[in-house]
Amino acid sequence: MDTNTYMPVAPVSGGMGDFGNGWWIILLFLFAGGGFGFNGFGNNGAGFVGADVQRGFDQNAVMGGISGLQTSTTAAFGDLNTALCGGFAGVNAAITNGFAQAEIGENARQMANMNQMFSLQTSISNGIRDIIASQTANTERILGTMCQDKIDAKNEKIIELQNALNMANLNASQVAQTQQILSALPTA
Repeated sequence: MDTNTYMPVAPVSGGMGDFGNGWWIILLFLFAGGGFGFNGFGNNGAGFVGADVQRGFDQNAVMGGISGLQTSTTAAFGDLNTALCGGFAGVNAAITNGFAQAEIGENARQMANMNQMFSLQTSISNGIRDIIASQTANTERILGTMCQDKIDAKNEKIIELQNALNMANLNASQVAQTQQILSALPTA
C-alpha cells in the first residue's frame, strides 16, 4: 500500500517564475475547486485537489490505524516477552534455588559422612596404635627374656668354668703338696 500523500503542486519556494510567495497555490485551489468547501466551477465540492487531499487524509488515517495496531501489537509482544522472561526468570530462580538447596543438603550429608569417617579413622588409628604399642611391649619382653636367658646361660658357664678352674688349681695344689711331702721323706 502506498502511504505517501500526493499533492499535484510544486514547492512554494524557488523556480516558479513571478508567482512567488505562494499565491499561485491559492489560485490553483480556486481554479481546481473543492478544497475549501467552494463549489468549484460546477464540481459540487469534489474537485481534483479535494479528492487527492481526502485520499491523503484517508491514507493517513489508515496508516495511523496500522501504526496503532503495530504499536499495540509490538507492545503486546513486548509485554508477552517481558512476562515470559519474568516467568522464565522465576522458574530459573526456583530451579537454581532448588539445586542450591539440594547441593547444600548434599554437602551437609557429605560433611556428616566425613565426620563419621574421621571418627572411625581416629578410633581405628587409636586401636592400631594400641596394638602396635602392645606388640612392641611384647616383643621387648620376649627379647628381654631371650637376652636374660643368654646372660643367665653365660653366667652359668662362667661359674662352671670358674669351678673347674678352682678344681684344677686345687688339684695342682694337692699334687704340689704331695710332691713336697714325698720329697721330704727319706728314701729307703
